[in-house]
Order: sequence, then C-alpha cells, then structure tokens
Amino acid sequence: MLIAPPAELPDWARRTINLADPRLGARALHASDDFFAEVGRMLDPGPAVFIPGKYDDNGKWMDGWETRRKRTAGHDWCLVKLGRRGTIRGFDVDTSHFTGNYAPAVSIDAVAADTDDPQALAGLAWTCILPSVSLSASAHHLFEIDSAEAWTHLRVNIYPDGGVARLRVYGQPVGVFDPADPDRLYDLAALENGGRPVAWNDAHYGAVSNLLLPGRGANMGEGWETRRRREPGNDWCIVALGTAGLIDHVEVDTAHFKGNYPDRCSIQAALVEGGTDQSLVTQSMFWPVLLPEQPLTADAMHMFAAQVAALGPVSHVRINIFPDGGLSRVRLWGKVRP
Repeated sequence: MLIAPPAELPDWARRTINLADPRLGARALHASDDFFAEVGRMLDPGPAVFIPGKYDDNGKWMDGWETRRKRTAGHDWCLVKLGRRGTIRGFDVDTSHFTGNYAPAVSIDAVAADTDDPQALAGLAWTCILPSVSLSASAHHLFEIDSAEAWTHLRVNIYPDGGVARLRVYGQPVGVFDPADPDRLYDLAALENGGRPVAWNDAHYGAVSNLLLPGRGANMGEGWETRRRREPGNDWCIVALGTAGLIDHVEVDTAHFKGNYPDRCSIQAALVEGGTDQSLVTQSMFWPVLLPEQPLTADAMHMFAAQVAALGPVSHVRINIFPDGGLSRVRLWGKVRP
C-alpha cells in the first residue's frame, strides 16, 4: 500500500530538488534512538510502504524512522548529511502509515560544516530553520521556510518520540560551478548540479527525475518510461538546467531498454527568463532545435557532438522521444554562461 505525495506540490517545491536524496550522497549519520525502524529508511527516495504481517526482532516492521516509546524527559533526534551543500526552501515531513506511533511534533536545525563526525557536529552552533510544528497521522506535511544561507547538515528533532516515514528537503545546490575555471564542462542537467524536471506529458513507468541521476540506471525502473502510445504524436519532458550554459555535447543512454527504447529522440532548448513552469509547456513547442532527430538503439550509450547546434546560452531543454518508450539517462555537457 502506498500513500502518494500531494498531486500538486507548491511552487517552491517544484522548482527545487530533494537535497536529502541518498542517490546524491545524502545519508543519516546518527540517531538518538532507532529501535523500531532504522533512521536511514527515512531518506529512501521511494514512497513509504506498509507490509501487513511483517515483523522483525523488535516488533512491527515500519518503512521509515521509528524510535521506542520514551520513558524519560527529553526528545529524540537524528543527524542528516545533505547530498549537496545548498539553500533550503522547505520540507516534506511524511508520516505515511504511522498512525498510533507517529511523531506528534518536529523541528529542524541546520549547520554548514566540513565534518560528518557526530561528536564534532554536536559541538557546533546550530540554527533553527523550522521551529516546532505539529504533525498528524499518516500524512504529508509541507513546510516552507525563509532561509538564505547554505547548509550541509540537519538535525531533525521529534517530540517526544515516534515515527517519520520520509523526509524530503527541497532546496538548490550552491557552490557547484567554479568561476575560476570557465572552460570546465559540467553536466548542466544533473540533479547534483541543480537540474530539475519541469513538466512532462507522461511518466507511466518511471519518473523524469531519473534521467538526471548520477551513474547509469541499474534497471528499467531507474529510467523515464512512458506508456505505449496508441495515438499520433510523441512523448516529451522539459528539464531546467542547474544554470544557463553553452551546450557542447549530449549523451542519451537507453541502458536496459531493449524492446521498449524510443525509435528516435530530439532536443529543443531556450534561454528562459521569467514565466512559470506551466507556461513553459506551450513555449517549449516553439523553442529552437538543439539536437535534430537522431536514431536510437537498444541498451546503449549515444553521444552527440557534431549534431549539436550552436544556440548560445540555454537554461531549459525539451527532450522529445519518438513515438514513446524509455530512456535511462540524459546528460547535457556544457560550459557555464559567462
């Protein structure tokens, strides 16, 4: 059984990435207690699940972080290292499937540090960026915050004990691009560099954000795959780059997609200033072509350089697949706009 996140995330969440994604390097460092459910589960990028009848040596197995019932004064807490140093716009504190055992309240502190040692972190000056707020049973709780500083670690406090299924930290990586090296090539679309999915017409079998993850996908489920198209047209998605840049070459990877890879792909691009994510859907149909239609093959890495048009700086791309199918990764290598 799954409890889906809110169908329409607020703008501050849609325009950011999850800095607490372990696929970007985020991890739980320490917990005051995680007797019933190991704290690292709270960062799992997938939705929390409930498995009736599943127990372990300590009791009912729960998909998240759960502490024992506190019989002393105080509260439970954990330390989380973010996947990338970044500014934070808000949180989703998800208590899915925690009903009689959810944490009644939460607060979150932050710090910028060069160490992951829990003892060293404990001695630093932490800043409260989310004051104590109430939680309810089996629900997503979205909290926008006002913080302009960049952080590397969080201390999540629950009062007094209980469970949290998932923690999402919506923010933007900073310090990724080195101004002292203007000729360096970056994957400008990568999640770790601030790239994010904006819109798509279909993602039936796999999320668009998978295209922007590090490494190659381990299986088809770690790519973007659309349903079988039974009508004219083609499938597409729009990606905002981490920063505007000049595209040098493109990689399109169909790893693990064999009987269901797209026949062809193309990419359009533009330098977008202003507007909303929704307004880009219409605009993108008329963007100039960065990569003309190219044939694709099964389970293979495709690199395009000579075919890439010199459009100047671009901030957004529209990835078209013909007519449908699945891609594992898309890399847009380029230089940061001067």
